[in-house]
Amino acid sequence: MISDIAGMRLVRVLAPLLAVPLLATACQPAALAGKASPSAAATPKHVFVIVLENTSYQLAMRQRYIAGLARQYAVATNYSEISNPSLPNYLAMTSGSTWGIADDEYHTLPATGLGYQLSSAGVSWKAYMEGFTGDCLNSPYPYVVKHNPFAYYGGDCPANVVPMTDLVADLNGDTPRLSWITPGICNDGHDCGVATADRWLAKTVPQIIGSKAWKQGGVLFITWDESGARDGKVALIVVAPGFSGQLTMPLNHYSLLATIADRLRVPRLGNSKQATSLQPQLDAAAAKSPPSG
Repeated sequence: MISDIAGMRLVRVLAPLLAVPLLATACQPAALAGKASPSAAATPKHVFVIVLENTSYQLAMRQRYIAGLARQYAVATNYSEISNPSLPNYLAMTSGSTWGIADDEYHTLPATGLGYQLSSAGVSWKAYMEGFTGDCLNSPYPYVVKHNPFAYYGGDCPANVVPMTDLVADLNGDTPRLSWITPGICNDGHDCGVATADRWLAKTVPQIIGSKAWKQGGVLFITWDESGARDGKVALIVVAPGFSGQLTMPLNHYSLLATIADRLRVPRLGNSKQATSLQPQLDAAAAKSPPSG
């Protein structure tokens, strides 16, 4: 049964963030807890999110490029999926609720969620979908609607959902504040395995971190919808200037949504209201590592 509708109203909640110290490696002083300067906190930042498929933490860390990112930047070692199969996890990441859904079928949900919220607040965003041809429900393989959560809220296909081929031009031009990036069902590792996803990341991530939007205080989150392992643990890699080490506190997809909301300065939705946000650690890192041009 669809649930949590009352909890999804867009209201501002002033809730204390759960500040948890990082167990940092010696090479990551910028990730330690601290306070960002007011000027750093006031500057609008860009957020990039890449969601991949069906890979446990252990398996992800055995891939060459993914492991390299984890060593160079930050990795959450205690990050969990919310549910099974794919769709409830994507909904959790974008609305703070699974809505009682336990399948990958299409469901029309209320007109809410992260996309509606950002549009209402005047915050630019796009969802870049590989294989998307303009129809959220019927675009061809490798696109699948169950990996496009924005198509469920309000039962329409937002104009903000665009083909993956638009990404490079936007990185070199007018980059939206939120760039949600969903590779097709082969490159995300679902059909073709995690090694394929690793190779796709090796081509795509350098384009993002080479952009002005990322260099000037941006952050890229890379995660997986679900593990496929009994422990339900997936990786969350946080790629941000001056931010490195291991994040050992318990986190999940609601934490990702909480961090995105805090970073873009919009109210948290649903279960993300009580989730641990990484924004204090990102602010601390930004204060110690000025953005580069």
